[in-house]
Amino acid sequence: MNGSLLSVEHLVKTFALRGQLLHRSTGTVQAVSDVSFAVDRGETLSLVGESGCGKTTTARCVLRIVEPDSGSIVFDGVDLLRLAGEDMRRMRRRFQMVFQDPQASLNPRMTVRELLSEPLEVHGIGASEHEWTARVSELLDIVQLPQGAAARYPHQFSGGQRQRIGVARALAVNPDLLVLDEPVSALDVSIQAEIIKLLERLRTELDLGFLFIAHDLSVVRHISDRVAVMYLGRIVETGTATDVYEHSAHPYTQALLSAAPIPDPLVERARRRIVLTGEVPTQTAPPSGCRFRTRCWKATDRCAEEEPALVDPGIGHAVACHYPEPTNVIVQQSRMTTSP
Repeated sequence: MNGSLLSVEHLVKTFALRGQLLHRSTGTVQAVSDVSFAVDRGETLSLVGESGCGKTTTARCVLRIVEPDSGSIVFDGVDLLRLAGEDMRRMRRRFQMVFQDPQASLNPRMTVRELLSEPLEVHGIGASEHEWTARVSELLDIVQLPQGAAARYPHQFSGGQRQRIGVARALAVNPDLLVLDEPVSALDVSIQAEIIKLLERLRTELDLGFLFIAHDLSVVRHISDRVAVMYLGRIVETGTATDVYEHSAHPYTQALLSAAPIPDPLVERARRRIVLTGEVPTQTAPPSGCRFRTRCWKATDRCAEEEPALVDPGIGHAVACHYPEPTNVIVQQSRMTTSP
């Protein structure tokens, strides 16, 4: 992880559960448990997993929207957890977030010009209204929106256009890293393709690092350089997109890939489906040892007694499993069209 734009090591975040009576603590939930990863400049790392696995909490800890309990978050050589006050505010210029639902994240009372000018004012970029107007015009060109959009309000745009505004707002302060929390999950498939193409272009042109949070495996494969699969707060497999999609070795990753829809009916009928049994354990009382063992067809007594380490067992990428078995789970390109 040395020399990475973002380096996260042994991140832990626990939330207290509060009862209705006097708001007393009734237990804890460890949403993120010993998570480590790195993102390089110009690279996209995707965190993948089902809802509630800790992806968004991890992203919010990285941005310090939520304060982690322990671990380290080093951004371009600076330990973010050692910063406070004005020092942290200045550093925030360099990493920004694009939220899942642009309708909820954009203030409906502000015009696009005001939305894009606000971060410039907050961070002291530009000294006059004329400079802010010029920057707003530039941002609209970058995300391919007409100049007339500046005078309109968020509700006057489509979902895809609103997400472009969200991306433009994140880019306003010239960040080095974008954290994208399910940025296309609320959009139609055809609009998803447009936003993904926009993000890929911006990453290349601006040399940005992306931390991409998603559950749609088709979208993730299309945009990612590396993928980290999360289950119950832990990363269970990580590697390049090719490693994870074509040579997955963790049973949970294989189950996720086998559930991804394939548009070719012949391939769909021929492939092996993995159907998991049992309920997803709660994070208030995760299973001992391997957290996936209660749903895993390979589980043995060792899995209950010993937690597997996230290491490379000699297959070229890291897997947290006592019995890794690389398998080529057939997953084709999604139905998302990417034609120009």
